Amino acid sequence: MRIVVLSRKRTLYTTRRLVEAARDLGHVASVLDPLACWIVCGPREPALYHGTGRKKLRPPDVAVPRIGSTISDHGLAVVNQLDMMGVPVLNGAPAIHRSRDKLRSLQFLSRHDVDIPRTVMARGPGHVRTALDIVGGPPVVLKLMRGTHGIGVMLAETRSALDSILHTLWSVGQNVLIQEFVAESEGRDIRALVLGDRVVAAMRRTARFGDFRSNVHAGGHGEPVELPREYERAAVAAARIMGLELAGVDLLESSAGPKVIEVNASPGFEALERAARVDVARAIIEHGVAFAAEHAGAARRLA
Repeated sequence: MRIVVLSRKRTLYTTRRLVEAARDLGHVASVLDPLACWIVCGPREPALYHGTGRKKLRPPDVAVPRIGSTISDHGLAVVNQLDMMGVPVLNGAPAIHRSRDKLRSLQFLSRHDVDIPRTVMARGPGHVRTALDIVGGPPVVLKLMRGTHGIGVMLAETRSALDSILHTLWSVGQNVLIQEFVAESEGRDIRALVLGDRVVAAMRRTARFGDFRSNVHAGGHGEPVELPREYERAAVAAARIMGLELAGVDLLESSAGPKVIEVNASPGFEALERAARVDVARAIIEHGVAFAAEHAGAARRLA
């Protein structure tokens, strides 16, 4: 099969590993920079051109998007164009866009009865007291609406600290989520990588000393974990609800069971491969090939 990985840099660990895995499995793999693409729309003929010349993209058999938050708008337009061209895409543009917005994600999960930490989006000082009553704090976790690698996530341990942080963020036009602090999971969470209807690898992430954020990019470290069945079910359900074939699902280990805190549509897996000792890249490519074959079969049945 011809496989395209949508990525800004072919040297990134995740991009490089996906290409290596595809080629090891006998497929033709290439990297396409979304920002080097230009979109052409015509009567019944959506097309993509790339590079500085007039080079029309030959539709691949499947595309694997790696769309970073800094290029969301144009990157998602490219993903959507591939879909319009009939290319099977692991994670469509609407699902990726939905996962980018923390509040939108939580709204979807809450509607489908997935257990999540209680969360309030407060718009001004008059809402803070009620928000604290709802989430049972302080302490509380504060999150910006968009952010990755633990950036924009803060812990307010007192009411005065909360008021100070909120005043600063609101003064620069930021919308902030006030979220329940799950004390028994402080400085620790689980990252599960979901493909379709299964978890292919999982690790427990632990924060560095003095920090409550467990993200590896924030200095935390990962160790392999065998997920209990209820945690696996929660991770798969969260990915399905968000409409994602490939997802990194983050869960807290609470006394009441798993709580989903985030669903990532473009999860990195360098730390996960090392911690869990699982060939995640190969699993993604194998799933993408099966997904493309299923897509082709459905198209033939409709023809």
